[in-house]
Amino acid sequence: MNIESRIQKAAIEGLKHLYSIDANENNVQVLKTKKEFQGHYTIAVFPFLKQSRKSPEATATELGEYLVANEAAVSAFNVIKGFLNLTVAPACWTELLAGINADPHYGITAAADGAPTVMVEFSSPNTNKPLHLGHVRNNLLGIALSNIIAANGNHVVKTNIVNDRGIHICKSMLAWLKYGNGETPETSHKKGDHLIGDYYVEFDKHYKAEVADLMASGMTKEEAEAASPLMKEAREMLVRWEAGDKDVRDLWSKMNGWVYAGFDETYKMMGVSFDKIYYESQTYLVGKEKVLEGLDKGIFYRKDDGSVWADLTGEGLDHKLLLRSDGTSVYMTQDIGTAKMRYDDYKIDKMVYVVGNEQNYHFQVLAILLDRLGIAWGRHLVHFSYGMVELPEGKMKSREGTVVDADDLIAKMIDTAREAASDRLDGCTKEEADDIARIVGLGALKYFILKVDATKNMTFNPKESIDFNGNTGPFIQYTYARIRSVLRKAAEMGLATDQLPTGEVALTAKEESLIQMLSEFAAVVRQAGVDYNPSAIANYAYDLVKEYNQFYHDFSILREEDANVRALRLVLSSNVCKIIKEAMSLLGIEVPERM
Repeated sequence: MNIESRIQKAAIEGLKHLYSIDANENNVQVLKTKKEFQGHYTIAVFPFLKQSRKSPEATATELGEYLVANEAAVSAFNVIKGFLNLTVAPACWTELLAGINADPHYGITAAADGAPTVMVEFSSPNTNKPLHLGHVRNNLLGIALSNIIAANGNHVVKTNIVNDRGIHICKSMLAWLKYGNGETPETSHKKGDHLIGDYYVEFDKHYKAEVADLMASGMTKEEAEAASPLMKEAREMLVRWEAGDKDVRDLWSKMNGWVYAGFDETYKMMGVSFDKIYYESQTYLVGKEKVLEGLDKGIFYRKDDGSVWADLTGEGLDHKLLLRSDGTSVYMTQDIGTAKMRYDDYKIDKMVYVVGNEQNYHFQVLAILLDRLGIAWGRHLVHFSYGMVELPEGKMKSREGTVVDADDLIAKMIDTAREAASDRLDGCTKEEADDIARIVGLGALKYFILKVDATKNMTFNPKESIDFNGNTGPFIQYTYARIRSVLRKAAEMGLATDQLPTGEVALTAKEESLIQMLSEFAAVVRQAGVDYNPSAIANYAYDLVKEYNQFYHDFSILREEDANVRALRLVLSSNVCKIIKEAMSLLGIEVPERM
């Protein structure tokens, strides 16, 4: 039992003993004492004044006296109005550090047999363009959420749904047929996703030119768009695809293959992987079957034009189209099909969709429809809704080729890291320097994105992200490397870094604060899992590193003459190192051994 739990349990018993109050864990909150006050933990007694029938100060004082007398973890207290500030006995900190030191994965709960299975969907790219900055945020949030959910004792299945069908795919295919002259990734020396993305832009360029010409001949913009020969050809190609035309399907398979190979390179560089990939070209038919099944059961209804709808007015919403009058499916139908396939494959207990906030309504509707169709986790699906990411220059548009390509961004971050860390890489081989630049560049990118509350729109600033002195990935990585250097030197001196002293050590306030912060990691991981909040892990890591750097600046470690004090500080440093690595790993961020 950790110190907070011990104090909470004793406080509940004290309230019962003193005032016959039947308190519980929900109304006795043990919080970290604010830095401007003396103490380690604080309990607010205001909820108990009605039953204690005493002033806030008197109630807090009596409860403080009870805790000092009955709980060995509490050595002293002070009262500020109705706030009871408690000081933890020094021996408890050493005992707590020993427990953290003995657990190689402190704060992480492995999934046991029978633990819930949670599926996390993220990435969801289109096969007509490469991954861009928006996909980067999505993928980084997805992998971090997966790690955090797994760290809370769940079996996690990471999944991706690829949007590989539709008019947008046909646009790239048609442009390649018309203007590509048989170009391939090999002949162009381009990644396949980049090549196909170029033809998506090419289509839009020619389409806009056609529309402009038609408008110049007297048509309105709407008339010109409807009359565009190029758009008509794209629509005809989509009809042929849906009909299973061999030539169209063969071209589709070849070009999608180029894109998947390109995606795989980008995913590998980002440290992203999936346990299962679904394709909309396979799921939309399953969704159509499920909707028709719902129609037969009276869950949905058909209009006179043959289209199929869901009436959601009873849920305070509107009517939702599920099948068009020509029998073709919409995105909702595809998501229903994917949901059925996923449940058949994994019997999942919970589904988490990592999708931008522009789809909030879509997932509100999807939850209702899945529940009506009897898919167990449907009603309680989680839409992890996140905001847009932009650059300082503003928004991006893929049709116009102004998106920030993920590969280019990653390469730029690695180059920037190499330049920023050049003075720290002296003595490294080229291979070591390249690896450190990769780790730092990607760490800067990932941390800068993940430290922000995901619900907020954000601006990604590459220059700010690489700073070695601010709230950045490189700052945390450098502190980790610094501690690793101390521990290596200790080993060279023949000093153990994992053995607490046998004699008593008088801890400084900074050492107590660091141990307290280390102990909080388990609670931070738990709460991040409850709230689906990777930024909590990121900001905890930064706060821990800040606290350690102050300690490192103020106190000697290897030069400390008292062997017991030195031993404790080495164990403390080793465990700070361990927790930094664990926290960053949950975010999908590597930490370098040297820097």
